Amino acid sequence: MQNNTQQLNDTLISKSLAAADYVPTLDAMLARTLARIDLKKQQGLRTPDELWIVDHNDVYTLGQAGKEEHILQRTNTPIIKTDRGGQVTWHGHGQLVIYWLFDLNSLGWSVRNLVSHAEQAIEDVINDCLQNSSPSDPTTISAHARRDAPGVYLYADTSAADDSDDADAPVNSTSLDDKIMLGKMASLGFKIKHGFSYHGIAINLNCDLSAFNAINPCGYAGMQMLRLSDFVDMQKESEAHTTQPISDLLSYEVVTQKLIDNIAKRHAGLIELRALAPK
Repeated sequence: MQNNTQQLNDTLISKSLAAADYVPTLDAMLARTLARIDLKKQQGLRTPDELWIVDHNDVYTLGQAGKEEHILQRTNTPIIKTDRGGQVTWHGHGQLVIYWLFDLNSLGWSVRNLVSHAEQAIEDVINDCLQNSSPSDPTTISAHARRDAPGVYLYADTSAADDSDDADAPVNSTSLDDKIMLGKMASLGFKIKHGFSYHGIAINLNCDLSAFNAINPCGYAGMQMLRLSDFVDMQKESEAHTTQPISDLLSYEVVTQKLIDNIAKRHAGLIELRALAPK
């Protein structure tokens, strides 16, 4: 498990963990959170918040109130009971996992603020990737959070080609009533302890989605899980050493950096929350 640390600003750092087993990562994340809580309580110190960017080895995780009935088939992949919110999900290679180790009270964020910032950061990045993919058909695909179920979902709007007057309208400004939900691309699950958050988000970029067939993803029977690489052209592993500038390619690394940049701006107060969509 490799660990690379980067300073994003005075109060935020990122750590990258490759080929990470789940239990040691969880233990380290909890230990770091408890240490930060102790430093704040005993010495009044505000320690830098942390984003952990994790490439997990295959694992199923079951949330604190998770029900075993949502595990439909036992495989060779380990099933780990964990302390985050939510039901059962899968983590593995090709999926981007980011853990948010944030001091919410110092940021002035509520738990609702945390969830909304996470969902809207994902919306921003996924929609940026989709809008720049130059689709050849008139169907417009866009990413949206839902009020009734945490996470970010893809929607199709087949009437978009006729709405030329609204071509410059923000992607997130329209109601979901006139859109068709295609499935779920990103999941969320946090734990809050003494005002500090840990756990976080998981986005399917170019992973093998068949692992989700053994579970009811996030407790929803029949929920279709999606990945970004099925909707936009992403750099393949064999193209990793291409001479084309990395900024011109949509790859796992490029999407990861886009999301880190967006989250860092939100953490610094440079991106404000949008109003929540109506139920």
